Amino acid sequence: MPRPDGARHRAPACASRPRAPTPALRPFAGAGAEGRPPASRGPPGEGRSSIMTYDITRIRNFGIVAHVDAGKTTLSERILLYTGRIRRLGEVHEGQATLDHRAAEKEKGITITAATVRCRWKDHDLHLVDTPGHVDFTVEVARSLRVLDGVVVVLDGVAGVEPQTENVWAQADRHALPRLLFVNKLDRPGARFERACREAEATFGVPVLPLALPLPEAGGEGVAGLVDVVEERALVWRDAEGSELAIEPVPGALREATRAARERLAEAVADVDEVFLEAWLEGDVSPDLFRRAIRRATLLRRIVPALGGSAYRNRGVQPLLDAVVAYLPSPEDRGAIVSLDGATRRPPTDAAPLAALAFKVVHDRYGALTFVRVYAGVLREGQRVWCSREGRELRVGRLVRLFADRREPLEAARAGEIAGLVGGELRTGDTLADPAHPLTLEALAELEPAVERAIRPAKAKDGDALGKALRRLLVEDPSLRVREDAETGELLLAGMGELHLEIAARHLEEDHAVRVSLGRPKVAYRETVQRSVEHEVKLKKQTGGPGQYAHVVVRLGPAASGAGLLFENRTTQGVIPKELVPAIEKGLREGMASGPLGFPLVDLEVALLGGSFHPNDSHDRDFQRVAATAVAEACREAGPVLLEPWVDLEVSVPSDALGDLLGDLARRRARVVGMEAEGERTRVAAEAPLAELFGYAGELAGLSHGRGQHAHRPRAYEPVPEALVAAALRAA
Repeated sequence: MPRPDGARHRAPACASRPRAPTPALRPFAGAGAEGRPPASRGPPGEGRSSIMTYDITRIRNFGIVAHVDAGKTTLSERILLYTGRIRRLGEVHEGQATLDHRAAEKEKGITITAATVRCRWKDHDLHLVDTPGHVDFTVEVARSLRVLDGVVVVLDGVAGVEPQTENVWAQADRHALPRLLFVNKLDRPGARFERACREAEATFGVPVLPLALPLPEAGGEGVAGLVDVVEERALVWRDAEGSELAIEPVPGALREATRAARERLAEAVADVDEVFLEAWLEGDVSPDLFRRAIRRATLLRRIVPALGGSAYRNRGVQPLLDAVVAYLPSPEDRGAIVSLDGATRRPPTDAAPLAALAFKVVHDRYGALTFVRVYAGVLREGQRVWCSREGRELRVGRLVRLFADRREPLEAARAGEIAGLVGGELRTGDTLADPAHPLTLEALAELEPAVERAIRPAKAKDGDALGKALRRLLVEDPSLRVREDAETGELLLAGMGELHLEIAARHLEEDHAVRVSLGRPKVAYRETVQRSVEHEVKLKKQTGGPGQYAHVVVRLGPAASGAGLLFENRTTQGVIPKELVPAIEKGLREGMASGPLGFPLVDLEVALLGGSFHPNDSHDRDFQRVAATAVAEACREAGPVLLEPWVDLEVSVPSDALGDLLGDLARRRARVVGMEAEGERTRVAAEAPLAELFGYAGELAGLSHGRGQHAHRPRAYEPVPEALVAAALRAA
């Protein structure tokens, strides 16, 4: 927070008023008062990053998440400016944002891949991940949140909670991540900080409590400053760059609101901090004690502290950085990492055996680069590590710090840090561990794609190159799938949406030098079964030499939506050796690649009931083969069911277009689940089959005279109505 003496502070100048950079510039809120400049004063990549100042309690690994166009990247750009990592701002709308470094990101003005940077604020190392907001790139958010310790959720001050906001919030809940809320774009007409906080609290069921209230400019629009709720004072910016700040008394019009916000904040944190409660009742609460109680409540996820501002207008960024340092957890606060089987715990210390997770892989002009989060121990160049997927030792190549698309040499990555590993053949979800103390960490959950398009090389001679490039692309993006159409022999590329596949095609050209053409979008159908059946398959071949023998009896039936394959070995000891059971499970998964209707199978429960083996003629490949056959044959008996992807759809239209909208949704087989009036507009929440939404933006514009808005996010797979199955199969 700002210095109590009321002195003004200086931060690096923004692009709108360029001036020569100088090390004498001091970050906001006293961070520079200690005479410590940002960690890297020169351009990223100069010098070799040191680990001498390492302190795990002063590390913050956090992500910025939001719905598309809420201003995440604009906020991230300001964070880089005020922490001294960049000299001049690059604006998203100009295609110059530091973190949106891919050509498609610059062209479309949206974040497509999560970008990682390291900066310093108040003697803390911040590992910041700017994530995409578009629903098609959900996998980028998912794998980032898997390795982060906290989250800043950004809301558009006008739009409030939007569909992708709910999606990323749910993902943060899955990883039990403490979070802050930043209400952005408060300079826009119609923006309301209090309304956005109330909506978030009502939507997510957790107290959303302001740490600062926006101080409007004289005309009522825009943000002149913030009122600090904890210390009951006004922080007023004096320049457009957001670099000069003055401390003033709380304006009379906001005194009652400030007292009420402070009272509510105190009541919430008192529930989790007895020392604070006693001091509060005695009327003797210091700002430091108040902040410690807020931190405790935030780490326990009992509250979500909220701030606001306008990143584009350089308002509210430095107080947010103060809150990240003060209230989000360090790796030490998050505690020990637990292995997948729950048998091993590794504390976040250098002295512990190594435990690290590869959470992202990219290929560029320099080769492969793997993003790694180190949970315990130290990862060093040249070190021998155990890889969970390979089940063998690998040698660590060159290590680098990450700064968007640039790299800074690094000697070692210590517990709690995020780094890049150059070269190697790692994949997303691989665990790297001490060979003497191997373990496997929980990998990322797989996402089922919803849309597929035929893909072919622009030049016939590039067929082999396309195959190699696709294999690399699937390593980079686990949410993509490739399959061959059984009837036409075409390659089909499946992803989360039309934009996802369009960007994948661009990556093939820009990163792998293979131009491709895409067919029209099609729904990525799936199959499951209606009922449970028992099925037996036996393979027996005797040719005089080594024979082949495998015999399995399985029960196959439907599982819950999203379950994938649930496999259980129910055989008694000696019926089938345990060494052969993994081959059976592998064969079952292979058999699920294509069902009786020609689409991948999902949500199956398979139990191995019995079988037999031959001591000399039974091999892994034999049991793998009969297991795959068992899936194919049993699914035909169990009654295949065609599944299609459904989405949660949110549409906003002028109220006079509501009747036309509801009629259109009914024609699209949508289920309306809620409506809410918003002034002269109405917001409609619905569930709809994705197959009915291709080209929806244009048709919505027609029925709403260009004033309709919509967004959707994946929901689940549901059975295709029996009357539509034949048409769906023809269209596929």
